[in-house]
Amino acid sequence: MSTGDAEEIDLPDPSLKNIIDQQSLQWVFVGGKGGVGKTTTSCCLGIQLAKSRDKVLIVSTDPAHNLSDAFCQKIGREPTPINGFDNLCAMEIDANDDMEEMQRSMEEATNEDDSGLQSLMAELTSSIPGIDEAMSFSELMKQVQNLDFDVVVFDTAPTGHTLRLLSFPTILEKALGKVMDLKDRFGGLIGQASAMFGGGNGNPGQVQDMLMGRLEETRAVINKVNDAFQDPSLTTFVCVCIPEFLSIYETERLVQELSKFGIDSHNIVVNQVLFPEKDAEELGEWFEDNKD
Repeated sequence: MSTGDAEEIDLPDPSLKNIIDQQSLQWVFVGGKGGVGKTTTSCCLGIQLAKSRDKVLIVSTDPAHNLSDAFCQKIGREPTPINGFDNLCAMEIDANDDMEEMQRSMEEATNEDDSGLQSLMAELTSSIPGIDEAMSFSELMKQVQNLDFDVVVFDTAPTGHTLRLLSFPTILEKALGKVMDLKDRFGGLIGQASAMFGGGNGNPGQVQDMLMGRLEETRAVINKVNDAFQDPSLTTFVCVCIPEFLSIYETERLVQELSKFGIDSHNIVVNQVLFPEKDAEELGEWFEDNKD
């Protein structure tokens, strides 16, 4: 293809303005290889969205959090208002901490006679691979959904962790589906099993109802999240890379995996691009013409 042919192709504008303009978006994921500028892109997106939305939240799911460094202020596990903005907040979460918090809340919600339920849940979360992280992801989504923000920007971990995060709804749905199927097939056996683990107050049926109630609640959240993730009007994924072979190759793999999950991805940010002086002048002129 000649240069002339390339210039005649109707290429989209090199900007993320389409995300800002899409008022229906509720979830924006930003991901890619480590060190390509995901946090910078997430923060820039959050700031631009705050200009047109009432309440915007940036959530870091990367264990090596950088939001505090990017905004030069302490950011914790609760939504923290960003200095200089009245409608932009950020929070940094950790999957392990969320799992421990969920277990503590279960212990507080149950009395000593319900230790069988706690034991059975502990056994369940340790016997299914990935179920602990998936359950903590469910708790995260419950928390975010209850926070009444117009749009949430996720500053995700490097590609492998992100793909695992996005697969959690499917993992948990399958796992809970199997548990529900066992419940239908074996009746009160689950309640009796929990009693064997050390409690149940002599009423296996009551224990089973409590366990199934919690699992059904989690399943409902996961189904809702899954439907939202696969709706391009609600969710999009912004891939970030640099002009280097491994980064581009990983971005290609990421886009292919996202398509398998049914997640929309129509924006790729390429950082660390150096422009010759003439091109830099043209870019400056383009920016001045399109900054509004």
